Amino acid sequence: MTEQLAALKAFAAGLIGDQAGAWDVAGQLPIGEMRKLGERGLLCAEVPTAMGGLGLSSLENGELTSYVGSLCSSTRSIMTSHGMAAWMVSRFGDKTQRRAYLAELTSGKLAAVGFSEPGAGSDLAALSTELRTAGDGGDEVVLSGQKMWVTGARYADYIMVLARFGEAAAVVAVPTDAPGVELEPIDVAVLGCRAAGHINVRLDDVRLPASAVLGGGGQDLTMLFTVALSYGRISVAWGCTGIVRACLKAAVEHARRREQSGKKIGEHQLVARHLAELFAAEQVSTRVCEQASAAWQAYSPDLVTATVLAKHVAAGHAAHGSSTAVQVLGSAGAVDGHVVARAYRDSKVMEIIEGSNEISQLILAHHALSQTY
Repeated sequence: MTEQLAALKAFAAGLIGDQAGAWDVAGQLPIGEMRKLGERGLLCAEVPTAMGGLGLSSLENGELTSYVGSLCSSTRSIMTSHGMAAWMVSRFGDKTQRRAYLAELTSGKLAAVGFSEPGAGSDLAALSTELRTAGDGGDEVVLSGQKMWVTGARYADYIMVLARFGEAAAVVAVPTDAPGVELEPIDVAVLGCRAAGHINVRLDDVRLPASAVLGGGGQDLTMLFTVALSYGRISVAWGCTGIVRACLKAAVEHARRREQSGKKIGEHQLVARHLAELFAAEQVSTRVCEQASAAWQAYSPDLVTATVLAKHVAAGHAAHGSSTAVQVLGSAGAVDGHVVARAYRDSKVMEIIEGSNEISQLILAHHALSQTY
């Protein structure tokens, strides 16, 4: 581990500490702490140093994401969403936009990403949010539509909104305080990542300068979606690896302390099997994430497949591993806010977001069918 990475982990640990359980129960993150993480550059640590970021590699950022995920999945969700927003600016913004937006996103401003709609999730053809030009000479744009379950929007200064733009598509940087932007808190108690600030967003003829459209728009919808999701998937995959690591740690510590029938429960064969499965899950999740980060760093043509595989495998191990950890801890791990109780709920959500298990399997099956064996 580099000194820089160790320092970033220590900074995150100092801010989060043992508060994640209380944040989870309250359903709210302290925005001041999130801004401090943003000011440190930790929420989008792959942004190049020339643009105000930390310039971490995908592997380094992955290990940082995993560590934050082991402490608090809601905070890691902010990290994923904010990092995805910064990545979209880096990938699609022009030079002026990159300089302006990335300076803000590495100095305490917070961002979210708006993809899903009431009738459009993985089905891009159903996307209905629309962007159109307006004003004299097309110097303004108007955005109308609705986005659902926007992670981190409760805390965000900007939402990067995916919209149709004529026959193509665009990403628009929308200030959350812009006239016509209505944030609707999700009042029901969510299953996992309870404090991640999920919001439904209504966009009622939101008028913005044309400079808010990254790269001027006109990109292919599928390409925009895939590029953004690749970042999200690898971030979620590393976050799930962090969940597995937290569960392994909690289960091993409990198995060393807890006695039953005159010996530590870790010495009982069936409990030992659970610990072995958790260890294997952590190792496998780490390896697929490392493979995805290597593909990301190398701009590999296998990048999309590698990120889907990492997310699918790590999310599955997190879901099964957290269930195993609750089983090992018994009633001790069934308390709301406890690390393994949070992991049990959070990991189920991980099997849905950034492409559900079923969507991931379809993508992987399509890849398999395209190969020669």
